[in-house]
Amino acid sequence: MAAATLDDVTSVPGTTHLVDLQGTMDAPHEKHKDIVLVPAPSQDPEDPLNWTPRRKLLHMFCIFIYCLFVGMASAAVYSVLVPLSIDSGLSVADLNAGTGYMFLFFGLGCIVFQPLALQYGKRPVFIFSMLATLAIQVWSAYCTTNGQWIANKILQGFVGSPIESLCEISVADLYFTHERAKYMAMYAFSLTSSNILAPIFAGFIYDGQGYKWVLYWPAIGCGLGAIILFFLMEETNYDRAPVIDSTAHEPHGHADSTASAEAVGQETKLPVSTDTETEHGREVVSYHRKTYWDKLKLLDKPRPNLLLTMAARPFLFLSLPVVVYCGFGYGAAIMWSNLMTGTSSLVLSYPPYSFEADMVGLFSIASLLGVAVGCLCGGPISDWIALRLARRNGGILEAEHRLWIYVYPTVIFPAALILWGVGAAHHVHWFGLAVGSFLFSTGVAVTVITMVSYCIDTYKDLSSEAMVTIIVIRNSMAFGIGYAITPWVKLGYQDAFIIAAFMSMAACLVFLVMVVWGKQMRVKTAHLYRKFVKDGETLGLSHS
Repeated sequence: MAAATLDDVTSVPGTTHLVDLQGTMDAPHEKHKDIVLVPAPSQDPEDPLNWTPRRKLLHMFCIFIYCLFVGMASAAVYSVLVPLSIDSGLSVADLNAGTGYMFLFFGLGCIVFQPLALQYGKRPVFIFSMLATLAIQVWSAYCTTNGQWIANKILQGFVGSPIESLCEISVADLYFTHERAKYMAMYAFSLTSSNILAPIFAGFIYDGQGYKWVLYWPAIGCGLGAIILFFLMEETNYDRAPVIDSTAHEPHGHADSTASAEAVGQETKLPVSTDTETEHGREVVSYHRKTYWDKLKLLDKPRPNLLLTMAARPFLFLSLPVVVYCGFGYGAAIMWSNLMTGTSSLVLSYPPYSFEADMVGLFSIASLLGVAVGCLCGGPISDWIALRLARRNGGILEAEHRLWIYVYPTVIFPAALILWGVGAAHHVHWFGLAVGSFLFSTGVAVTVITMVSYCIDTYKDLSSEAMVTIIVIRNSMAFGIGYAITPWVKLGYQDAFIIAAFMSMAACLVFLVMVVWGKQMRVKTAHLYRKFVKDGETLGLSHS
């Protein structure tokens, strides 16, 4: 790929001067390194980019708690589908259909909750989501008809939708481009591990306390999590100037060139004031430091009410090819993941395996280990690839550089699906199925990290809204597979999963199209991006 020019940096979204090879750029750098800080931090100590590492990690802990309990509530029934069907009177097909509706509304709910988060703050949306999930999870224990179950799952998906897009944006609020994938991996681990831990616990809970407690315990967890978030989670909405109107010497936007890298990640001691003073004929702005009680406020600062406009904007981003691709790539991975998850109880509960519910749950440890390995390796490797290719490209990072890590899911998805489906059809030892589950989960973790990072790297000023578009696409695909699981497996495990393996490979190979032509697409749609950002500024949506 040819080296980009500085004109490219200022005009093409997703092309970023990330490495200052000559040491001539008048922009904030990472301390003692040639890495440029993107986006540029302000001098405000309350700018989330300037928070101390400890303060950032505390927020990541809160995101982990949120994902853990809301995610467990959504996945608790996976390992007990067969016994749950017997006890509740609902068929396995009904239970899987409810899961499909839940995933659909996990996406559609973002259209409502993302604007609410930008309007009133991310913190109150996270807390409300946990409390509402608590109530709906208690209700689900009393659903005895298909209509009740579907309604319950629709509401659960709707109120739990912040888990799908708001968490990624909170990570982007806190971390710079060159380090973001590592922390996105932490989010991916918390999201996917919650869906894996739930079936593990659910099997033992079912055997010891019955199916209702499989649903009660995640509700109790949501109550505990809401308390933790109220006292520990801070607001990360922050009004910052967009980064598209950059210059060759200040390629990353609004920050005063005197902003020092040393201030980033440290507790800068500035006067507690919001006044603008004059010193030697120069304006000096001092910033207000939040007290602990300030941080407990539930609502962000007042803004004009633009909820309907904000709710409609994500659909405009279907005109941006990168956003559509990220939604498609993410959705394809979730489709195959749901196919494996939705058949695990069917495969393992019957001969020759004949696992009890608790053993079906324990089988998910293989997936948990896979997610852990995928996140532990995928995030740092993604950042390493981005920096290495940027250095080779004259210090210029193209957003598509991150996509090269997607070679791994392209190979591992079909291999794991065949191992699972053909292995189940031929009654291989359960350890062979566990290996397939482990390998597949590593690929899912890498996919989450890659697709989210690619979108945010390309459209940072639209990332909050663009993530809604991605999740709507992704969850619409997941909804479709929820309906298809039961009739699909009637083909037989071998045929069904061989078809799925080749479809997954074809979907993954689309990354090569983006590697070759992705920048051309970004160039051709750059005017749309600038228009959307300008419209967002007019609407007051330029905050993180």
